[in-house]
Amino acid sequence: MRVCIGGTFDVLHKGHKELISRAFKEAGRNGFVFIGVADGDLASKKETKHTFEERRKTVESYVSMINNGTNYKIDRITDKYGPSVSEDYDVIVVSSETRVTAEEINNIRRDKGMRLLRIVTIPMVLADDDKPISSTRIKKKEIDAEGRIIKKHRGGFID
Repeated sequence: MRVCIGGTFDVLHKGHKELISRAFKEAGRNGFVFIGVADGDLASKKETKHTFEERRKTVESYVSMINNGTNYKIDRITDKYGPSVSEDYDVIVVSSETRVTAEEINNIRRDKGMRLLRIVTIPMVLADDDKPISSTRIKKKEIDAEGRIIKKHRGGFID
C-alpha cells in the first residue's frame, strides 16, 4: 500500500503519533508512506514555533522509533493537498478534523481521472480534560504533548 499523510507537526504530540503510526500500519512492511510537513504560507497560517527543518527532524526521529522496515519519505508541502492530487497513492490517513480535505483531494483526483484514495479517519486524540490535544493548547501550556493537564499556580507552572 502507498499511504500519504500531512500536517504542520509544530509540536509533535500524541495525536500526531497516532496519525503517523496508523499510516505505517496501513502501508505494511512492503508499503510506502509519504509524510508531508507544511512549510511556507501553509505553515505560517498556523503560527509555527519551529522551523520546517526542526519539525521534519522531529517527525523523522519518531518514525525511526516506530518503523519496522516500511519505505517512507518526509518532504515539505506548501499547499493542503501536497502530492496526493498528482501521485499514485492508495490510502490517505487523516484526523476527523481534516477529513474534509481528504474528500476534496478525492474530488480533484476524480476530476483528473485518477483512482480515488481510501480515506482512513482516526478520531481526535483527547487530553485528560476530554478536549482534543493540539499544538496550540500545548504552546499555551494548557496540556503537555501526551495530553496531561499542566497545573498552574501563582508563581508559574507545576508539571
